[in-house]
Amino acid sequence: MDSNDAVQPLLTALHIEGTLPTEDEARLRALSFRTRTFGEGETIVAEGSQPTESCVVVDGFAARVHFMEDGARQVSAIHIAGDFVDLHSLHLEEMDHEVSALGPCKVASVPHEELQHLVDESPHLMWLFWRLTVKDAAIGRAWISALGRLAADQHLAHLVCELYERLNAAGLADDHRFSLPATQIDLADMLGLSSVHVNRTIKLLCERGLLDWQQREIQILRPTALKELAQFSGEYLRLSMSEQRSPRRARVAR
Repeated sequence: MDSNDAVQPLLTALHIEGTLPTEDEARLRALSFRTRTFGEGETIVAEGSQPTESCVVVDGFAARVHFMEDGARQVSAIHIAGDFVDLHSLHLEEMDHEVSALGPCKVASVPHEELQHLVDESPHLMWLFWRLTVKDAAIGRAWISALGRLAADQHLAHLVCELYERLNAAGLADDHRFSLPATQIDLADMLGLSSVHVNRTIKLLCERGLLDWQQREIQILRPTALKELAQFSGEYLRLSMSEQRSPRRARVAR
C-alpha cells in the first residue's frame, strides 16, 4: 500500500469536518506513513507505552480498551477507517489505555515530529485535527450516557445507529447495511453485559423486525423505529458539516 492509499481515509474524515485546501492535502500526502496490518485482537498501541507516532485506521476497525485489575475488559470506543486512534498521544507521556484490532485491521503510523511540524505549518490543519478530537470526546460522552442510562436493547440499538451513521458518512456503508467484525464477547465488553445477554438482545431486536443480524453482517430494517428505541439523534457526531465550513476568525482584543 503506497502513501496515497494510506492517507485517503484520513482525507475523507477531514473533508467531513470542513474545507481541505489543496496545499493542506499535499502536506498530508507528503507525510511518511508506515503501514502495518494486525490480526483480530492484536495490540496496535499498548497501555503504558510512550508512542513516538500516531496511528490512523486505513481499513477495518480498532477498539479502545481498558483493563481492570481482575482482568475484566471495557471497550470505550470503536475506531473506523479514517480515525486517528491516538492523536492525543502527541500530548500524553504514557498511554493510559490499549488500542487493539477489532477484526483484521490496517493502520498507518505517522511520527509525532512530522505531525507537530504539520500543525505548526498549517493552522487550518490544526483546527481540523482539533475537530477530530472534539468529535472523539463527544462520542465518548454519548457512550457513557448510553452505558449508564439505556436498557440493554436501547443501548445495542444506539451502538448500531451510531456505527451506521459514521460508516455511511465515510462511504463505508449504505442502504442501512454494514459489516462489524465484533464477537459477542467484544459487544459484551462495549455494552457492559454478559455475552449471553448480548445474544438474547440481538435476537430480541431481530424478532421485533428492527434488525437482520447474520454473523458479522448487519442490516437495519426499520431505521426510524430503531432510532426511536435508542433515543438516537446523531447530532453529537457532527456529520452535517459542509465542505464550505471554515474555522471562525478569532476576535482580537483591543
